[in-house]
Amino acid sequence: MSSVLVVGGTSGIGREFARLRAQRGDEVVLTGRDAHRADTVAKEIGARQGLALDLARPRGIAAALAGVGRVDHLVIAGVSRDENRVAEYDIDAALRLVTLKLVGYTEVVHALGPRLHEDSAIVLFGGQAKERPYPGATTVATVNAGVRGLVNTLAVELAPVRVNAVHPGVVGDSPYWAGKPEEVLAGLRARTPSGRLATMADVVDAVDFLLRNRSVNAVELTVDGGWMLG
Repeated sequence: MSSVLVVGGTSGIGREFARLRAQRGDEVVLTGRDAHRADTVAKEIGARQGLALDLARPRGIAAALAGVGRVDHLVIAGVSRDENRVAEYDIDAALRLVTLKLVGYTEVVHALGPRLHEDSAIVLFGGQAKERPYPGATTVATVNAGVRGLVNTLAVELAPVRVNAVHPGVVGDSPYWAGKPEEVLAGLRARTPSGRLATMADVVDAVDFLLRNRSVNAVELTVDGGWMLG
């Protein structure tokens, strides 16, 4: 049995990963911004505990994680999106997202430092907007590219703890994409060599692999069905 912490585990891919590991019998702690929701989701999926933690408020992260013990596997899946363009730049929105994704992720690792051990493994979430930005992705693309540098520096500083990243493309059944018009999704499928969009189960499997394989370190794993080639 492993001890697993999923930061951003109340919805989407984070929730699906937490559910998988809880079903396997692992001791899972998940976090979300809202304490009641985190507790409710933890009970629904069989996790040990749900905690309130806001990645965009990094000064409160250490206190939020104070009761967490030894961590074998850490997944930081908390994400957010803003619609930000250079021509109409929203500084407050940009600061929130940059803080959440880069400062917040780093502070989680910092706060948990003494509870990691030589066989611990970490997976951070990025995204393919870093390679194929879309209108309004100014900040999203930037922070997802920043995950690359964060993975590398953490892998060096935390050695022998392994640190990897997963970069999903369009995840067709995720909360963000599932509600898009079918013609939009059909167009994306047509430009994907595999002929199908990635699923949350695909990404969960990729995260599990990155945590499990002890020779995979400082790797950025793309899960997009070859979408970047389309």
